[in-house]
Amino acid sequence: MKKINYFLSIFSILLFLTSCSVMNGTGGSGGSGGGFNLFTIDQDRELGAQVAFEIDSNAREYPQLDSASNAKVYKYLYDIRDKILNSGNVALKDEFKWRLRIIQNDEVLNAFCTPGGYIYVYTGLMKYLDTEDQLAGVLAHEIGHADKRHSTRQMTTMFGIQLLLDVIAGDKVALKQVSGALIGLKFSRNHETEADECSVRYLCPTDYNADGGAGFFEKIEAEGGGKVPEFLSTHPDPGNRIEFFHTKKTELECTGTNDYKDQYAAMKALLP
Repeated sequence: MKKINYFLSIFSILLFLTSCSVMNGTGGSGGSGGGFNLFTIDQDRELGAQVAFEIDSNAREYPQLDSASNAKVYKYLYDIRDKILNSGNVALKDEFKWRLRIIQNDEVLNAFCTPGGYIYVYTGLMKYLDTEDQLAGVLAHEIGHADKRHSTRQMTTMFGIQLLLDVIAGDKVALKQVSGALIGLKFSRNHETEADECSVRYLCPTDYNADGGAGFFEKIEAEGGGKVPEFLSTHPDPGNRIEFFHTKKTELECTGTNDYKDQYAAMKALLP
């Protein structure tokens, strides 16, 4: 009888969590991207804060550019971020933190966004790109991962139900284990494609080239693929992604044309 009651309790919890997930936008179109997710939006925020704490506490691996002495560079990125968030297409714009930090590492071509909207951009990526719309496209892609809640959807798949129940119950050890996995998380092909679509959709109402995100992959292809970051190795071919960006822009009838190349060059000149 005790065993039966235990399984009934677990079933009741899962049923409750599933209904909560739907109500919080994890099972429908609002901020979900579809797919089962045991985490609520509040738990996305909690996980994101924990991951951000782990990153901010590890200056050796994640040295951050000081925001006070690099105020102009940070403002430049804040303005791009805000233009994306104010496009009207970011479903969880008012739910997440959307805090932005720059990691000072010129060898890494990367940016990422944790659950809850903690955005990190490497100086290596900023120096590698040539125009503002390219960086806007990358940032919009990363914001898309958080807005569609890809990290916690993937966590639901990766980890056992018991560990996630421990996280949901507030177990700090379990929370630290999951947050540690989130730092190095690789997204699925479907999630990458969905985030690429978000990038175009978020930029479409702005004055940017809505397919600016394609510029990153176009530059990689032009260089013969020699600089392809490791995190792209298991994801859709850059050529296919370039075509996807351009096709989606045409499909959505986006009209923006600005790349702000000169302004971007001036910002890069300020980087240490």
